[in-house]
This record gives sequence, C-alpha cells and structure tokens, in this order.
Amino acid sequence: MDEETRYEAVRSRDGRFDGVFFFGVETTGIYCRPSCPAVTPKRRNVRFFATAAAAQGSGFRACRRCRPDAVPGSAEWNARADVVGRAMRLIGDGVVDREGVAGLAARLGYSARQVQRQLTAELGAGPVALARAQRAHTARVLLQTTDLPVTEIAFASGFASVRQFNDTVRAVYAATPTALRDAAPRGSRSGTPGAGIPLRLAHRGPYQAGPVFDRLASEAVPGVEEVTGPPGRRVFRRTLRLPYGTGIVAVDERPGAARPGGAAHPGGWLHTRLHLTDPRDLATAVQRLRRLFDLDADPYAVDERLGADPRLAPLVAARPGLRVPGAADPEEFAVRALVGTAEAQRLVQRYGKALDAPCGTLTHLFPEPGVLAEAEPGGPVGALAAALADGAVRLDAGADRDDAQQALLAVDGVDAATAAAVRARALGDPDVAPPGADVPDTWRPWRTYAVHHLLVAGEWELT
Repeated sequence: MDEETRYEAVRSRDGRFDGVFFFGVETTGIYCRPSCPAVTPKRRNVRFFATAAAAQGSGFRACRRCRPDAVPGSAEWNARADVVGRAMRLIGDGVVDREGVAGLAARLGYSARQVQRQLTAELGAGPVALARAQRAHTARVLLQTTDLPVTEIAFASGFASVRQFNDTVRAVYAATPTALRDAAPRGSRSGTPGAGIPLRLAHRGPYQAGPVFDRLASEAVPGVEEVTGPPGRRVFRRTLRLPYGTGIVAVDERPGAARPGGAAHPGGWLHTRLHLTDPRDLATAVQRLRRLFDLDADPYAVDERLGADPRLAPLVAARPGLRVPGAADPEEFAVRALVGTAEAQRLVQRYGKALDAPCGTLTHLFPEPGVLAEAEPGGPVGALAAALADGAVRLDAGADRDDAQQALLAVDGVDAATAAAVRARALGDPDVAPPGADVPDTWRPWRTYAVHHLLVAGEWELT
C-alpha cells in the first residue's frame, strides 16, 4: 500500500487495516489504528508506521479512544516465512524478554546485528523496541484487569526495573500507571491473576466461531481440554504449559461484536479468561491463544481469492471469515497428530503432569517430549518425542517451516500427511495442501483455508 491508499483507509475508518499499519498525527502527538472514530486529520499532518513500536519510537503516544495497542496482529507475520516474519512471531511469544536479542538471533540463525538491521529497515523498529511495545500492552492489561500491586505488574510485564516500567507507560500512554489503572471502565478488574484475567482477543472481519469450536470439541483430549455448553454458547477450556508456570484458559464461542455504526468492515473479539500461576506468562499465553483461534488472519484476502473459484465460491459465501484452528502447543500437537485422540488421552493419564489445583475436568498438562522420550523409547511416539526434545525437530514460533517439515519426515513413523498437518496447524502455514490431493494452484497462497472450507462443508474427509 502506498501512503495515499493508507490515507484513504484512514478517511473511511476501514477496520480491515487495523494492525496492518498505524498512523500518527503530528499536531497532537498521538498514534491510532486506521478505524479510529476521531475526526480524520489533514493529510499533511499524518505519518504512517508499520508497527506500534515504530510510532512509539518516533515520539507518538497511544490514542485513548481507539486503543491501537489492542488491534489484531498483522496477518503478514503468519504468512511470511522469511526472517522478519519468523522474528515477529518469536517476539510475540516473548523470546526477547526471556532470552534477549542474542537468543532471538540464535533461534533465527542470524547475528544480532543482522536481525536488528532487517527489522529496523522494514518495520522502523528493532527487536528491543518491538518487545517494549508488547510489554507496554501487557502492563496496561494487567493494570486495568487485575488488582496486582503496580510493582508486581512492572516485573510481570517483562520490565527490568520499576523506573523503566514507569517511564515506558508514561511515554506510550501519556499517563502514570496509577492513572492508567484509574481510567479503566468500572468493574473491569477481577482481582488477582489467580482469579482470572478477563481479556478480549480481537480479530478483524467476520469470524466463524462455530466450525472452530466444532473442530476443537472433536479433538479434545480429556484431562487437558474440554468443550461445554450448547452450540452457539459453548466454552472451550484447556491447560497450558508456559515458560514460567502453568495456565488454564476459558474462551467463549459467542464473539463480541463491534458497535453498530462503527468503523467500516468492523471486527470483533472472543471473550477469554486466563488463570495463570505466574503473570509473567500473560503475553506468551495470549499469543498462543491467538494462534490457536487463528485471530490474526486476514479474512478479506482469503475470501477474495477463494471466492473467485467456482467450486469454493458458495462455501465462502456461506461461511465468510472461516478460520483454521492452530495449536496452543506445537510440540503437543505434533504428538497428537501422530497418535490420535484416544492414544493421546492414554499418554496424558499415564505421563502427564497433574495440576497442583485441578479445575473441574482439567487435571493434567500434556506430557513434555522429554518425558515421553524416556517413558516410551521405542516406536513412533518415542522417536518423535526424542527428536522434539533434542531439537532435531523445531516447532517453535520462529521455526523454518521447510526445515521443520523435512525434519519431521526424517522421523520413523511420521508420514507425509502428519507432517503436512503439523505444518498447517502447529506452524500456522496458510498454504498447505494434503499430500496426494488434487488441489489447484489457483488456491495459493490460501490452500490451507480452501481445504478447511471443504472439510467443514463435508466435501473432504480427515485421514
């Protein structure tokens, strides 16, 4: 998009581009999402940015009206397989906060200087600035949804000091942490993270929640996941293994809707509640849920391409905005794709780690690869678990998809269909065709979505 096209999107308050770019207004020092309902600024006063971090780095503070830090992530980072796309997925997963820029670069196979140069050249911000923007958003969420002390929130958000936390919050939101907390809507805070953090996970465009919940319900592994309630009002719950602790998440099927008369092409959100043993895991947990529910997809681009195909056109018209469920834990998904739901349940009951405080039917975490490799050294499960445990197969957010697929195929017992399923869902590749299937190239780069349309319509069967 050139700048004039972007300005037209701002003039029309087009929600399709929320998260795709941001704009700053030089006369006010504020940056916004394209669909901001405020009076459209004059073109000469507008600057455009690829990321919120770039806007913040240029001295702009977040708009209090449209909350640009709460937009869906750009679908570009999910689709792209280059170093910038992989880096953005890793930063979203919290790697910079846990391992620093050196750890990010090592995972990408580049030097820290190369990563810095590529991100800055394309996005206007380096990995530290991008991570800082994410920490600021995490801080705002914790300030406005929990009663945690401000000092605890500073470190839970990933800041190295309270002073750094205070300075960042003031710079990004033009308010002190206390003032930001006081500005939260009445009744929005629910107590400590142990009592649950209420969240709205935003998406752009239409969202077909029913097929997503159908798929999750059909694959649910007892003890780790459950789907309860009648269709249309179901709740998905599952346990999460996170870097600093564990979590339990509940996501409502019934999505929140944008206000009538709001921005053009509005999106919405999924109501979510997170229970975390350590609030430092908030940003990582949110990103993994976004991948599980495919919330950063661009339904407009997908539907435009697939809707032009005679076979798919009626399916796209019937289910605009269809999403492909991903994976909350890629390594767990790989094992489950290999063995199936029934065997996965046996592995959970036999080797899964029991929660310190079970929550209803949720009692365990899925067993880690190292545990499975030691417990069942023979056979396909042991071989895959060992490859995951020793790093021969990498499925983290920044994994190279081609390398991961080849490594999976080198594991005894992993066939092409399993590797393709892992690539599509655990690694979020939007353009995967089942091996041997007659899938036309005209469906590129959205073949994963095309196959899912056929699957949901009953014109395709899982193998």
